[in-house]
Amino acid sequence: MSDKTLESKFLGKLLYNQDQIVNRAKELAKQIDEDYEGEEVILLGTLKGSVLWLVDILKYTTVDTKVEFISASSYGSSTTSSGVVKITYEPTLNLYNKHIIIVEDIVDTGNTLKYLVNKLNERGPKSIRICTMLNKQSRRVADVKPDYIGFEVDDLFVIGYGLDYDQRFRGLPYISYLEESDIEYL
Repeated sequence: MSDKTLESKFLGKLLYNQDQIVNRAKELAKQIDEDYEGEEVILLGTLKGSVLWLVDILKYTTVDTKVEFISASSYGSSTTSSGVVKITYEPTLNLYNKHIIIVEDIVDTGNTLKYLVNKLNERGPKSIRICTMLNKQSRRVADVKPDYIGFEVDDLFVIGYGLDYDQRFRGLPYISYLEESDIEYL
C-alpha cells in the first residue's frame, strides 16, 4: 500500500510536512541560541508527544543544553481534555537556578501547562519558558503564553510528529488532522 493510499484512507488532511516542521525548528533553535547565549538550558520535554519536536530543537540548538522529561496529561484516551492533570513522571535533574524550556507538542486549553509551570516553579528555576510545536489559541482557558511557537493551529484534532490518537500515529513524519468521521473508523 502506498503512502498516498495510507494518507487518504487513514491519516486525515495534511497541515505541515516534515520539511516545514524541521525548518521551523531551526528558526526557533536560532532564537533560543540568541536568547541564551553563554547560558545552560534544560530542554524539558513533555512525554510522549514532544519527543520528535524536542529532537529537532535539540539538533539545531548550539547553546549548552541538557535534556530532561516530565509526563503529565489531562487527555487519557479521549480527544478532549478532561481538565484533571496527572503527573506520571517527574524530572530527575536538579532544576534549581536553571533555565528551563518546557518543550510541548501542542498547547491547547493550557490547563496542563499552567499546572506544570506552577509545579516547576516550586523547584526554584532561574527561568521557565515554553516552546510548543503547535499553539491552539482558540481553546485556551488558562493564562499561559508560549514563548517559542512552531505553528498556530485552528481547533482541529491533529495527529503525527508526536501527536497521537489513543497512542497511535505519533510516528507520522508530518502533521495532519482528523475529522469526526475519520475518528469513528479508527
